[in-house]
Amino acid sequence: MASIIANISLPLVINGAKPSLIPTSNFPVCVFPVSERRGRLAVVVRATGDSSDSSGSLSVVESVQNLWDNGEDRIAVIGLGLTAVIAFWASLNLVAAIDKLPVIPGFLEFVGILFSSWFVYRYLLFKPDRQELFRNMNKSISNILGQ
Repeated sequence: MASIIANISLPLVINGAKPSLIPTSNFPVCVFPVSERRGRLAVVVRATGDSSDSSGSLSVVESVQNLWDNGEDRIAVIGLGLTAVIAFWASLNLVAAIDKLPVIPGFLEFVGILFSSWFVYRYLLFKPDRQELFRNMNKSISNILGQ
């Protein structure tokens, strides 16, 4: 269950009316005055109902937490994190080194423009091609997730 709390100034919410606890019947929202600040309201919003677990980021976080809880796998998690940081740093240095060369950055920019133009022409310009792209993307995602 998720909650959001926001402080809102009174003129934006209620024009001159005295604030009070206002529960709404259709939405799980409550508005109540904040005592430490005059002229402000706090709004609490809570999500209710069933939530779908289709979010990939939550499952990644949960799997990392499960690996971290297992004492034997902590070294592997730390090693993977350190490897990711080192790979990111190395790729930044590689791009900076290539950017300093005289002809290669212009050539790579030209190749990027050509490839982007081809991609737009091949997959984005016409509706059947866009549908084919979406089918290919969904197939690749399902293969990666093992479905």
